[in-house]
Amino acid sequence: MLTISAAEVDHALTFPGLVETLRAAFRDGAVQPVRHHHTVERPDGAASTLLLMPAWTDFNAAGTSADGHIGVKIVTVSPDNNTIGKPAVMGLYLLLDGATGEPEAMIDGQRLTQWRTACASALAASYLAREDASRLLVVGAGALSPFLAKAHSAVRPITTIRIWNRTPANAEKVAAKLRAEGFAAAAASDLDAELGLADIISSATITTTPLIKGALLKPGTHVDLVGGFTPDMREGDDDAIARARVYVDTRAGATKEAGDIVQPLASGVLKAQAIVADLHELARGQKKGRQSPGEITLFKSVGAALEDLAAGIAVYKAVGSRAVGSRAVGQ
Repeated sequence: MLTISAAEVDHALTFPGLVETLRAAFRDGAVQPVRHHHTVERPDGAASTLLLMPAWTDFNAAGTSADGHIGVKIVTVSPDNNTIGKPAVMGLYLLLDGATGEPEAMIDGQRLTQWRTACASALAASYLAREDASRLLVVGAGALSPFLAKAHSAVRPITTIRIWNRTPANAEKVAAKLRAEGFAAAAASDLDAELGLADIISSATITTTPLIKGALLKPGTHVDLVGGFTPDMREGDDDAIARARVYVDTRAGATKEAGDIVQPLASGVLKAQAIVADLHELARGQKKGRQSPGEITLFKSVGAALEDLAAGIAVYKAVGSRAVGSRAVGQ
């Protein structure tokens, strides 16, 4: 069994390559049981959450295959970790042989999640953002923000990147790292002004008070909402939903877990039938993406185990082939 670090994940993947891997995965499908949520009570602090996200190759859809895999992402969320200087979210991805169940790889789950989440957003943008979209606004300066900037830049001709965060110094840190890699990035101080200038807005926060104000969006904007993952979290307001054609990664996940979809459905601002398509339907050509240059599109992502499986397989193949090559050279 291979043990694959975050650095090896970075070396194994490219943003254009993973976008296309995810496009094929959503087109072909996989078996994705409902994710497991378990509360782990602790006597001396906040409870932790254990999340299990399994998926495996859909042999019924794809036919027999010698390349089948089973994967499960194991994630813990421990809020008290922040007080001791550790990330609240920890994770590993376990990849198994689909026929025998033999362990194939243990992959750094946090880095795999960052790659697949950003590339799922870029996949959506490949259908929903204007072809000439060049100005990107990233809202939030967490670990995911540079991945979102680079993933969107892989599918659209981005020439200007602005990073906004409640703490300006954190926005500048992300912008500086992007500039060091050759991107035209800068920190933004006025969020409302930037909302009216951006061609693509990618938001990755855990706010419960919407930051993306629909009234400020210019015609033709694409909004990518990534951060909110519970019914109480919400990044876009009612105007953003009402003005946009709405898309999701998976209908089952978004309509159950995402406040950006759950709350407008409950209030009547959004009707279930008004969700135009999910990524499966877009990738299979069953539904269309952007219909005109002037329309506003909105994509809500909550994450899908299929994404982890596809990314995990891609990493395993890349790292495994290099390991074989290294052994051959040494012989």
